[in-house]
Amino acid sequence: MKYKKLGNTDLNVSLICLGTMSFGEQNTEKDAHEQLTFALDHGVNFIDTAEMYAIPPKEDTQGLTEKYIGSWVKKNLNREKYIIATKVAGPGMEYIRGGTNLSKEHVTQAIDTSLKRLNTDYIDLYQVHWPERKSNYFGKLGYTQSEDIGIAIEETLSALDDAIKAGKIRYIGISNETPWGVHEYLKLSESKSLPKIQTIQNPYSLLNRIYEVGLAEISYRENIGLLAYSPLGFGVLTGKYLNAMPNKSRLGLFGEWFTRYSNEKCHEATSKYLAIAKKYNISLCQMALAFVNTRPFVTSNIIGATTIEQLKENIESIDINLSDEIIEEINNIHADIPNPAP
Repeated sequence: MKYKKLGNTDLNVSLICLGTMSFGEQNTEKDAHEQLTFALDHGVNFIDTAEMYAIPPKEDTQGLTEKYIGSWVKKNLNREKYIIATKVAGPGMEYIRGGTNLSKEHVTQAIDTSLKRLNTDYIDLYQVHWPERKSNYFGKLGYTQSEDIGIAIEETLSALDDAIKAGKIRYIGISNETPWGVHEYLKLSESKSLPKIQTIQNPYSLLNRIYEVGLAEISYRENIGLLAYSPLGFGVLTGKYLNAMPNKSRLGLFGEWFTRYSNEKCHEATSKYLAIAKKYNISLCQMALAFVNTRPFVTSNIIGATTIEQLKENIESIDINLSDEIIEEINNIHADIPNPAP
């Protein structure tokens, strides 16, 4: 396994991170424990979750993912051997705390509840899942001006600062953010002596390279690495959806939440990427993951699986070397069909 520094911290995280949003929906508690143990045994020391998981979000499964991780943590007491990241939900989850927002009260309650579910005294990386304000995230395009900021970022950041001082969390990050949002967090950190964000968790894959446009330079210059989510485009980049939609696949089960991955351009681009993988005798899945692994602005690649076999293949992508020829052919397709799943 390869490891990278988490921002400006003293933490070394595995380049492969175990994503867990299927725990409690597609995966049972037993499945979850098997995946966590397998990942740890194969060098993965980074686990990502969120208070709103499992996905798709539902009241009856909310919090189950953290609970499943927590029951595993209770049996794996060498807490210093693994790094746990979780997230506070942004606005809109009406069945969580009577309607979530990013106020000091909500952030504090969310942290305390996650600590209990996770059976841990501290969270290594605590992230804001999506912004309070109306902006472009979750695939929204075409910016529309809005004065609706909601809870100010300064209040959210101050609440996170309090949690760090209390020893509840160690470091902070953001997710589904825009360049303006990142800039605002950094500005407030400097001007108000508040903690600096260490990571940005945004989508990044062969089907969505928008991160390269505005945020990759911030990652480089500010040492705030990308935690890349959906590196397989919700399974599309395995190639298994090209002919039929498997009944129990992620996209088949809850594709209405992720329609950005099911359009014709995604299908066309995936077919072309599959041809490259076949040409060089590697699996499309591992080629797609290896591409993300090799991007210099990526700190960790968040993979998710529903079976141990899938998890094994995903982790082994760390050993795949992509030649200059393969990268050139990938970039040629990207130039023809740029970002079909923004």
